[in-house]
Amino acid sequence: MAWLEEIAEEEPPEPEEPIGIVVTGNLDPDMHVGAKELVRRALKVAGFKTIDLGGAVPAENFVKKAKEVDADAIVVSINTYSAKDEIPSLVSALEAGGIKDKIIVLIGGAAVKQVDADEIGALYGRTKEQAVEIMKEAIKKK
Repeated sequence: MAWLEEIAEEEPPEPEEPIGIVVTGNLDPDMHVGAKELVRRALKVAGFKTIDLGGAVPAENFVKKAKEVDADAIVVSINTYSAKDEIPSLVSALEAGGIKDKIIVLIGGAAVKQVDADEIGALYGRTKEQAVEIMKEAIKKK
């Protein structure tokens, strides 16, 4: 249960000169925040400023917060099939908010695969290490 030990570790410090701003959270109704926390902390250690919305986040809240903080990316954890069913609402919220083509979107979690990300034009990370590498590359291209 190394992941549990990792979650229990002290919160990493905020980066002094962040390489990007990332809004993180679990798509509603997914409350399983363990994996999201591992990704959020890994992004923070890698130099990203992270703003965490927590679990069971409605799609429009991701967009609202991303616009509020001028985020470079939204990282969405989807660990349940009921949350996976909400992916269209995430796309609709991004479009309604006018940021779908202006912000990096990365999805991951137990209920999604690469094909799900491809269908909505998002990036996909299966592990926290992949998420960090993918975000670093995406920020360079932005």
